[in-house]
Amino acid sequence: MITPLDIENKKFSKRAINGYNPEEVDDFLDELTVAYEKIYKEATDAKQTIENMNAELTKYKSMETTLQNTLVMAQTTAEDVKKVAKQQAEVIITEAQTSAKEELVKINSEIKLKQKELDDLEKQFDIYKAKMESLLISQLELLKDASKSQQ
Repeated sequence: MITPLDIENKKFSKRAINGYNPEEVDDFLDELTVAYEKIYKEATDAKQTIENMNAELTKYKSMETTLQNTLVMAQTTAEDVKKVAKQQAEVIITEAQTSAKEELVKINSEIKLKQKELDDLEKQFDIYKAKMESLLISQLELLKDASKSQQ
């Protein structure tokens, strides 16, 4: 391959009459043309490769941006879902506590009512017992009187 230095240092033999030897100049130009075509093709291929790589780079940067946006959106969505779930859990807990308090009040009320009924039944039993005792005592007195009368 011909380098720029080769071109600069190339010397043609001079003819006394016509100047440089046309065959040597033509051969050198042919070599130069072949080398230049090779370099030109390599440069063109390199430019095409650079353009392709730049296009790929742009595509991958776009994909990276899309992935970053998707990740941010997924994180935001996850945080929103967690926040909603937490709020729902708090509502459920609050409702359960309220319901439990209402049930407790209701059960305490029923306990008081049943306790009052039990107290009333115990009083009625005591009254019934006292009446029965009184009846039995009076019957016993009658039997004693009847027994004394028969004697």
